[in-house]
Amino acid sequence: MGGGLGMIILAVIMLLMGKNPMSLLSQLPTQAAGPQTQAQRGGDNIVANSPAEAEMLEFIAAVLGSTEDVWNELFRASGQKYQEPTLVRFRDMVNSACGSQSSAVGPFYCSGDDTIYLDLTFFSELAKRHSAAGDFAQAYVIAHEVGHHLQNVLGITQMVAGKKRGLSQERANQWSVRQELHADFLAGVWAYYAGKKGLIEGGDREEALNAAKQIGDDTLQRKARGYVQPEGFTHGTAAQRQRWFKLGMDTGSMRAGERVYDMPYDEL
Repeated sequence: MGGGLGMIILAVIMLLMGKNPMSLLSQLPTQAAGPQTQAQRGGDNIVANSPAEAEMLEFIAAVLGSTEDVWNELFRASGQKYQEPTLVRFRDMVNSACGSQSSAVGPFYCSGDDTIYLDLTFFSELAKRHSAAGDFAQAYVIAHEVGHHLQNVLGITQMVAGKKRGLSQERANQWSVRQELHADFLAGVWAYYAGKKGLIEGGDREEALNAAKQIGDDTLQRKARGYVQPEGFTHGTAAQRQRWFKLGMDTGSMRAGERVYDMPYDEL
């Protein structure tokens, strides 16, 4: 899976309690077969429980539609066809090709079914628990998950999986950080073109950069345990996440993000 902010927080809490975070993974169901998963998930038929939730559902659909406009245009310009992801919005639990997941996992992308999963409670948590309020903070999160879909479409997900094979946990985590920062960069590329379409207002840029800061590994670890453990990073520091999102937002160049996989890790 790509993303999964909630799982990071759970792992940190388990460490503080002296428990093995890997036991959390062992409790997750094994991957379901494709047809069964498709039949069970049905999250995109979700019905709003309130006017505020109805507005949120419309907002999520609008942001996804904007990413599709941008990436369809960019792929078409390079002579390729963009394969759009599926969006599933859910409450509490959802079945995916990556197994059954609870809302604690947070937004995630599953390459097994090319689907972005968004829990409807996450955005309120983003504002309340992580001090990252605002429409564009939410848009950044969605665009980041779309970035994971792009990585899957472009073969980057498979490349990173190959690089991680046989490595120690710490070294494998470093490749995960590279992939997450690249997804931040791709979210920034979307923001660059969304801005050209007049979809970004004053203050939006700051909202997204603040969200990137608040969900950096060092920020989350410091809040949870009072200190930072770099070898446990899987998504990148606050400064790194801001830097790569900003690079995409400033340049709009896909090629500018490729060096995230080549440059020395300590220079990210």
